[in-house]
Amino acid sequence: MTFYKTLFFDVDDTLLDFKAAEEEAITLLFTEHGIPLTEETRTRYSIINQSLWRDHEQGRLDRDTLLNTRFSLFFKELGQEVDGKALGEQYRSYLEKGDKLMDGALETITALKENHDLYIVTNGVSKTQYKRLTSSGLHPLFLETFVSEDTGYQKPMKEFFDYVFARIPGLARSASLIIGDSLTADIQGGSMSGIDTCWYNPTGKPNDSGIVPTYEIRDLRELLKLLQKYEAETNMF
Repeated sequence: MTFYKTLFFDVDDTLLDFKAAEEEAITLLFTEHGIPLTEETRTRYSIINQSLWRDHEQGRLDRDTLLNTRFSLFFKELGQEVDGKALGEQYRSYLEKGDKLMDGALETITALKENHDLYIVTNGVSKTQYKRLTSSGLHPLFLETFVSEDTGYQKPMKEFFDYVFARIPGLARSASLIIGDSLTADIQGGSMSGIDTCWYNPTGKPNDSGIVPTYEIRDLRELLKLLQKYEAETNMF
């Protein structure tokens, strides 16, 4: 059986509630600029934003273009010309305050820290992610935090994981596990890089992607039981 010494954790919607942070940031931004907070406007922004992030993950769009154009594209649909870069910076200043923990996150990470080497692997803006991790209390529990902005690559690119692995002395891929909510960024990325994967799927979304995780959990605390099981079986030999 496998003993996982090194655990890699995603941040958004795995450890920190990004949906709550995004909702609060968008509400503040839209209110500031007089945009009606309707389901239609929220949905339309989400579609534009998610499309740009998918292109970024696949290497079709660079980070700066994503961050500086998503709001100009959105407001253009409303018939308004805006400074997309300035609005992006304003939005991120609100997003930085979004440090709500996912259910069981702090409890799980605190327990795992005793016997495992913990690392953060996240796409996003470094300043934003560091502020959220620090204010949530999670940051000191991890040995190192790897953010796509700093690495020059993003999940699921193999280059992102190569960058991370090269900076962890003595890393054994066979004893490493990535935990995340994204089938494309986390699970596919981990699989392509030769490590086992754990899909955090709290809402029970169907998986019709063709991407197969090593494990699937609905609650972060299930990870404790899963790892304890393998550690106990490993110690039997």
